[in-house]
Amino acid sequence: MGFPKIIHTEEGMRDGLQIEDRDIPVEAKIRLLNALSETGLKDINVGSFVSPKYTPQMAKVDELLQGFTPKPGVKYTYTALNDRGHERAKEYMPPLSARVSEAFTRVDMCDVFAQRNTNRTQAQQMATWPKVVENARAKGVKEAGLGISNMWGSNWIGETTLEQQMLMLSKMHNMWSEAGIKVTKVSLADATSWCMPHSVERTVAAIKERWPDIKDFNLHLHNGRGVGLACIYAAMRHFDGNDTMRLQTTIGGMAGCPYCGNGRAAMMIATEDVMHMFEEMGIDTGVNLYKLIEAVWLAEEVVGHSLYGFVSKAGPRPRFDKLYPMDMPHIETLEQAKHFIKGPKAYDGAHSPWNEPITSWMRPEAPGYKEKQAKLAAAPQLKAVG
Repeated sequence: MGFPKIIHTEEGMRDGLQIEDRDIPVEAKIRLLNALSETGLKDINVGSFVSPKYTPQMAKVDELLQGFTPKPGVKYTYTALNDRGHERAKEYMPPLSARVSEAFTRVDMCDVFAQRNTNRTQAQQMATWPKVVENARAKGVKEAGLGISNMWGSNWIGETTLEQQMLMLSKMHNMWSEAGIKVTKVSLADATSWCMPHSVERTVAAIKERWPDIKDFNLHLHNGRGVGLACIYAAMRHFDGNDTMRLQTTIGGMAGCPYCGNGRAAMMIATEDVMHMFEEMGIDTGVNLYKLIEAVWLAEEVVGHSLYGFVSKAGPRPRFDKLYPMDMPHIETLEQAKHFIKGPKAYDGAHSPWNEPITSWMRPEAPGYKEKQAKLAAAPQLKAVG
């Protein structure tokens, strides 16, 4: 399996905080954004320029941008839903990066969610397509994209079939083709956590088979049912070095949706988990996992409760220079488990049953370790039984 180009955006400051307490001090948000900037993440969404009437958690985004310390080399992005929002964002460019104008037709597979989330029916969303296509053609646009929300189903209509998905994509694709504009991108979103690995793989495979020109895939997957990472891996089975995979995740998995019926349970994939998976697959992310985990711990302090990722609790798989002490005491609590960063003080006072120090030839620091490993590697392989 070849790996695609991966473009990742950290959404904790936006998708994460917008479901949390509206009274979090802006100073705490500044600390968190500054910490994220030091992790090696390359693209960070700082928040939304929207009405505080509907999203009070974003009411002080201006103060956040005035107070934080931009990190050279980090792209800071934002969310805006109308011209007023974009105009507000322009006041902070730089450090904010201007959003690239792209030609996209969009629709929600769930008519109910469309009304709850955007106050428009699915039919009203589709009615905007001709104008979007005509405007793109008038501007001389050469490439366009297709965007679908709740791709695999929702809590109100149930699961969508592959046939329904491809029909909706075809309606948009045909409109662009008739205008003489090539479709090269697709965005698949899943606000209500209906993604499943086999369904995502089937959808991606069908799109690539039917429309080979589509090589840019955006996967915005919520993780309310715990299969987000598996879905990413399933999709990657059909990508290679000619493809681009765009992802949005959040530190600790903090996120949610007030419109989908799951609230904070409609979490996203934890950034530390997906970065750890990529690194173990041999994909260089440029992210310092330990700094990223400390940012997650800070986020838990800021929001006032434990978050939902796994690597922030168990730590990355330790390399030779970070292997655990062999005679460490029993580790029972989440706080004690933080020893992978905090050291022995994290488990100070924990029960230890060992009467003698534990040693092993398998440790890299053991005498003769390299020689024994080389001998094992040179030994003839055992024949399979049966």
